[in-house]
Amino acid sequence: MNTKEHWEKIFATKLENEVSWFQTYPKTSVEFLEQFNLPLTANIIDIGGGNSHLVDVLLEKGYENIWVLDISINAIERAKKRLGEKADRIHWIVSDITDFKPEVQFDLWHDRAAFHFMTTEEKIYHYVSIAENSIKKGGYLVLGTFSEQGPEKCSGLEIKQYSEASMSARFEVSFERIKCIHEDHLTPFNTVQNFLFCSFKRK
Repeated sequence: MNTKEHWEKIFATKLENEVSWFQTYPKTSVEFLEQFNLPLTANIIDIGGGNSHLVDVLLEKGYENIWVLDISINAIERAKKRLGEKADRIHWIVSDITDFKPEVQFDLWHDRAAFHFMTTEEKIYHYVSIAENSIKKGGYLVLGTFSEQGPEKCSGLEIKQYSEASMSARFEVSFERIKCIHEDHLTPFNTVQNFLFCSFKRK
């Protein structure tokens, strides 16, 4: 089973509260967003955000140019169904992030738990390169991954854990680090996963 087939199966067979990453409200992501004071016309993209509720919050706050990218069409169809008519206000992209060719540059690139699935140097390099070329100078990048105290796998797939130093090193050529925090995510199964979130500004 390839990566796309894996995720299509997950989102076809599990309810949203049957996956470990589910959040009813993306508190940490929203707190980072609010620090940047972006205009409502800002271009914002959520990488791997297929069925995340971040898009709901962005709509509620009045943002007008929202993109959501996910490898799984099943994940995106779920989000569209949840949002109803409001889904028409979102730019939906079904793509592997490493195949992504953006049509615009972004003021904010958000990724909670997609980047850590890049486990080879080639994929990591490709992801970083796409982010560098896709984010405006002065724009922002927010990344959430499993920390070194977090799980070693997610949904049966290997992931790459990060420390503040190792994540910063990956993006230091084109980005200035703003801050990093650790977060304990309580899963729907009452287990705890330790995340590392870092924010960066495009040089």
